[in-house]
Amino acid sequence: MVIFLGLAAAILYGSGDFLGGMATRRLPVLPVLLLADAAGLVVALAVAVASPGHVGLAGLAWGISAGLIGGGGLIIFYIGLATGPMSVVAPVAGLVSTVLPVGVALAEGERPGLGVYTGAVLCLVAIVMTSSAGDDAGTSGAAGRARRPGRGRAIGYGVVSGAAFGLFFLLIRNAGESGEFWPVAAGRIGELAVVLIAASVLRRSLSPRGADGRLLLAAAGARAIDVVANICYVAATRTGAFGLAVVLASLYPGFTVLLARAVLGERLRWIQRAGLALAAIGIVLVTT
Repeated sequence: MVIFLGLAAAILYGSGDFLGGMATRRLPVLPVLLLADAAGLVVALAVAVASPGHVGLAGLAWGISAGLIGGGGLIIFYIGLATGPMSVVAPVAGLVSTVLPVGVALAEGERPGLGVYTGAVLCLVAIVMTSSAGDDAGTSGAAGRARRPGRGRAIGYGVVSGAAFGLFFLLIRNAGESGEFWPVAAGRIGELAVVLIAASVLRRSLSPRGADGRLLLAAAGARAIDVVANICYVAATRTGAFGLAVVLASLYPGFTVLLARAVLGERLRWIQRAGLALAAIGIVLVTT
């Protein structure tokens, strides 16, 4: 069950990030996140209220803390998706967000079999490979030199947001005592608070006036999908090894990259294609 739930979380995370990135390419990040987090909060609260289970104050506190940190990371992540190639920002964030929680899982004594170790390592290498060549890969001369700073910033956005996501994975796992649903709803509250605080500090308007309705729908859909992804992830951590759940869920950049290729026509270099193939091999190893 942990394998199914972890992969479901990865597919949903990747799809939601793609939709959110699409919206923030044409709209300011904060109004998009306000709408998206509000929509996600409505969905999460509806599911939590309709589901039975214990509601613990400690679990809610962990969930809100996860939302605050994850929300800050999401702002940085969406800025990266809006200003740089998705095929660089997303994989870097995925790699960094995996290293921290997997390290914690090993420190806590998780010792999976050799096949799982091998598959997990292949998945990590795959994330590096998919991020090692962006849309500017293969260019030379003045054009190549002009594009490198942009790619460097994209990698920076991925590293910072990935660190925040890694902490989110850890904190939302600790919120599991309140079940799969209430911690996710609490996390949405934390994320919404971050958006409001950021808008106040930066003195930015949160009004989406004049925005394309389809983009607003994409933003709302992104976070609604993310709510379901978080539920799958929390459930995965409770049904199997935490480290394995994190590795599988962190494959989400591959799905963002594939959607960017299919919808936006972003080019994939040979090393990125090889990375995606290696990820598939890694999944097979950790699931057998």
